[in-house]
Amino acid sequence: MRHWFGLRVCVAVVSVGALLSSTAVPSVAAGEVATGAADRVWPGHSDDATLRGKIISMLQHMTLQEKVGQLFVVEVYGQDANAVSPAMAAKNQALYGVDTPVQVIDKYKPGGVIYFDSRRGPDNVQNPRQIGTLSNGLQTAAVSQRQPIPLLISTDQEGGAVVFRLVAPATAMPGNMALGAGRSTADAHRSAEVIGTELAAVGINQNYAPVADVNVNPANPVIGVRSVGEDPALVSGMVAAQVDGYHDGGVATVAKHFPGHGDTAVDSHFGLPEVTHTREQLEAIDLPPFRAAIAEGVDTIMTAHVVLRSVDPSGAPATMSGSILTGLLREELDYDGLIVTDALDMGGATSTYPPNVAPVEAFKAGADQLVLAPQMDVAYNAVLDAIRSGEISTRRLDESVYRILRLKMKRGLFDDPFVDVELAEKVVGAPDHLADAQVITDHTTTLVKNDAGVLPLTDDPRDVLVTGWGVTTTSTLGNAIGQRGQTVTVRETGTTPSQATINQVVAEAANSDLVVVSTMNAASVSVTTGLPTASAAAQQALVKALLATGKPVVVSGMRNPYDISYLTEAPTYLATYGYTAAQMESLTRVLFGEVNPVGKLPVTIPRADGSGALYPFGHGLSYGG
Repeated sequence: MRHWFGLRVCVAVVSVGALLSSTAVPSVAAGEVATGAADRVWPGHSDDATLRGKIISMLQHMTLQEKVGQLFVVEVYGQDANAVSPAMAAKNQALYGVDTPVQVIDKYKPGGVIYFDSRRGPDNVQNPRQIGTLSNGLQTAAVSQRQPIPLLISTDQEGGAVVFRLVAPATAMPGNMALGAGRSTADAHRSAEVIGTELAAVGINQNYAPVADVNVNPANPVIGVRSVGEDPALVSGMVAAQVDGYHDGGVATVAKHFPGHGDTAVDSHFGLPEVTHTREQLEAIDLPPFRAAIAEGVDTIMTAHVVLRSVDPSGAPATMSGSILTGLLREELDYDGLIVTDALDMGGATSTYPPNVAPVEAFKAGADQLVLAPQMDVAYNAVLDAIRSGEISTRRLDESVYRILRLKMKRGLFDDPFVDVELAEKVVGAPDHLADAQVITDHTTTLVKNDAGVLPLTDDPRDVLVTGWGVTTTSTLGNAIGQRGQTVTVRETGTTPSQATINQVVAEAANSDLVVVSTMNAASVSVTTGLPTASAAAQQALVKALLATGKPVVVSGMRNPYDISYLTEAPTYLATYGYTAAQMESLTRVLFGEVNPVGKLPVTIPRADGSGALYPFGHGLSYGG
């Protein structure tokens, strides 16, 4: 048994146990209990035999409002459940009409809470002790309600440098496409296990990962390195390994984004993309990773705000498509786990559906949990009204709440939803986690091109200019190179270097023996013009100006590996698939031959003119072979 945090928690835990053994209907207002007829046909299956009776008992004792609350996953502003700053209170007031996270739980009795960092605004994740204390406070509020039901507390910790919420001391794993380059399911499993272990330690019991999208579109603006790669078999194997790894780490898993977001050119955060795959392409490309996740017992599948007319000719986004969520996922793929929407405040949802329509349509389509409804009061009441009017049946409501409660029971949340914050400080960023992260990352760096034979570098001292994109990236890389006895100058140029900046860096290069330049999506192309974006064009100009100096230049693509397609003049090019500190250390180890590069491209790098492959899937150079 873990440490308890005050009398209120102890009483609440007793209440959870009492609920599961209770046979008496709690005292509630007349008409408040939604269900309970003895002859009712309840959801659930024979394979749930050990839990089904308990779940049905809970359903019988829940009010309609409590059931609707379980459908929602909300964000809360602040770092503490009970005490928040005036600025955070104002944010909670704007969304929910209350001040604190606990008051949000008291008002809506939601099924889940999702944590974000300060980049979005909620600022929930500062350090292990604080996160664990926040989680305990939210769970205390949840199990202190009339019906004590613990929360699914989730976040997006995918690994890599793009989608993550917890920062140091949390361990930064290399991310999906890097793992795809490493080709090791054992590494994928361990990466997920470490992430899961650290999340569980701070009370986050559900991770919105792994990404199961197959990135077959180099121009994809939202997936890219978040995907393992372009090969469905490779993605499937890695996704299955991650599902097992997260489970071994102690968290529930979420495969996303169904039915596949890997072949889109529009970011669904801002618009509604359309996937033009035929049904045959869908079966061959997009569905295998989800089938693999289901076979491995994935707990949850997240929807995508994408149109897929080969399954739903109406053009409804998958999140609101019964043909996709119920017909394809539930019936054809025989999936009975939880379905959760992608955020309903994203452009892919809000551009098509008003705030009172989106949650109702998503729920009718087959979703069980509704994430980040943009107007919570409107969304909650819309679903409640749809059930009261008969637009949504109580049977359908019970099916979703059943799945939500079943997952919470399977994850042990009714037994003990709390964490030991003292232990959390020891688990998060543990030495063995950090060591494993570096070893795994060392398996991922890909040497794509070494035509001039510049690499590996000798230990001879030299003047090295580290330049290109990323303040932290160039600084971290420069420090790592400097530790090898090199004299390093760091000149960061920004995402879109001006001509004046390029001129300054070229002048610096004249006094250097070697230039290492980082690029960030320097192959990005505008959807409207078909030409490189302003940022990509400026980075290309920087690299070409440096190459013109005649100095040895090493180019490293720090995110998507496709940058070389517009920089074919560069004789030396590596792909890191991210820019964590471990990835910069791995890159440095490869530069100096301390680690033999073994990463293989998990995607094809196309020629810029569209005439075919510049480097094929599986390409990658090693030293001495």
